[in-house]
Amino acid sequence: MSIDLSLDRIRKLLNFLPPYTRPTIHVAGTNGKGSVCAVVSSILSATSPPFVTGRFNSPHLVSILDCICIDNAPVSNEVYTTARELVERTNAENGIAASNFELLTCTAFLIFERAAVDVVVLEVGMGGRLDATNAVPDDCVLVSALTAVDLDHQAFLGNTIEAIAREKAAIARPGKPFVIGPQLHPEAAEAARAVAQAAGAVLAPPALVTAVNEARADANDVLATIVRLGAPPPRPVKISMTGFPEPVHASLPLHGDHQLANLEVATGIISALLTQPVAQRFGIQFQARITPTTLARGILRTRWPGRLSYHTVRLAQPSISDEDPLGITVLADGAHNPASASALANYLLDLFQKSPSESSPRSLVLTYILGLSHSPPKTPAQTLEPLFALRNRIPQCVHVRIGAALLRFTPPENMPWVRPVPPSDMRAAIKSAIPAIASDWELWPEPDAAAPEGDDDPTRTLEQALQWAAARRRDGEDALVVVAGSLYLVADFYRFLDRLGQAQGIWGAN
Repeated sequence: MSIDLSLDRIRKLLNFLPPYTRPTIHVAGTNGKGSVCAVVSSILSATSPPFVTGRFNSPHLVSILDCICIDNAPVSNEVYTTARELVERTNAENGIAASNFELLTCTAFLIFERAAVDVVVLEVGMGGRLDATNAVPDDCVLVSALTAVDLDHQAFLGNTIEAIAREKAAIARPGKPFVIGPQLHPEAAEAARAVAQAAGAVLAPPALVTAVNEARADANDVLATIVRLGAPPPRPVKISMTGFPEPVHASLPLHGDHQLANLEVATGIISALLTQPVAQRFGIQFQARITPTTLARGILRTRWPGRLSYHTVRLAQPSISDEDPLGITVLADGAHNPASASALANYLLDLFQKSPSESSPRSLVLTYILGLSHSPPKTPAQTLEPLFALRNRIPQCVHVRIGAALLRFTPPENMPWVRPVPPSDMRAAIKSAIPAIASDWELWPEPDAAAPEGDDDPTRTLEQALQWAAARRRDGEDALVVVAGSLYLVADFYRFLDRLGQAQGIWGAN
């Protein structure tokens, strides 16, 4: 079954289910919308008393359950199954033939309604105008928001930034605040404003977020962090927002400069809740419960796995464990298009630029573990190029050896249109589109080598790739492994951690 964007089926299905009445925050965008939803739901859960918060994100990471969270924790299998069975039965009895994503969206709505959550934070699946989440009634929407827009899913949303922005901005609702986040492409902001104004939405500004205390630890300590200590500390930020008269100082645990823009959108949403009369019909007193202190607490508690997330992995291989008993440091990031791959590359460059001076050079072995989704007209080379071009941008005082393992990921259940790019195609794309580095990188598996043992089991192949990455490190070298290219590959990584018994704390706790 291919993707068929339409609101007809889900609206028909919702007519046969209990009415959805939950106050809802709706977020669209190409990149960053999941991070924004995670920050907003964490802020709402950090109030005193806390708001009971539902959150819907897609695709799922480890299991279908983590699409639907209450108070930032995935719902139980019993809660999910009970709701899903009713939705599927209703769909079948009425001959609606809803898509799997439409069934999932209705399941989330039903779960949130049954739990009577105070607020739902709802992430658009793809696009906006015809996305199943846009079936939420106008009366339920508190705020809508748009994160960064870039080229992705052109086959469904249009071939230009302007066309894609129009599709995504169509979640704006009449009389309701609409926050447009920082945009790399001016035409995206212009198109979004035009759509929102035509819909009668109220344009609400994002907050202004600035990083503070940029002078950080000694560079040796920073590079040591890569190898031994895990994630760098949360980043101090100052937030100027219309909801509070004075700037709010907070610490942002999500890594990368692009998360500053996402925080601007998230706190812009909070400002709209504090300053716009959107919650009157629900009787919610946001002003009484969201304070500068609770805002900062919620930001610090935010967890969003698979987005520049650090993990220490202890592989079950004695030779590696003896050599490196603290394990290998893995940075997992779901970068899956040219824009998010560029953000990942910029983050890595910023990390490496904190190296010692030329008088005390540092050696680093960087290993990418990459898996891509087949999504024309986007090509493998377009997504890989920012990561492969990184070497030419790294300071000369940092000697870097770069390698890449090219893998398949496990295709997600009930999404037959999602297909991994074969490793041989990735290798061919690298050689043809990025020939300057093709002979300089170590690639795994070797082109003439037999397929890795367990090639039909992506998790097993991932384990072998991690073992190869660990074995690449030489004495005196720092090491970083980056799992990227697709959230589905990141999901395989988390399933592998779970199999090792090392997945505790992935979702955190508020």
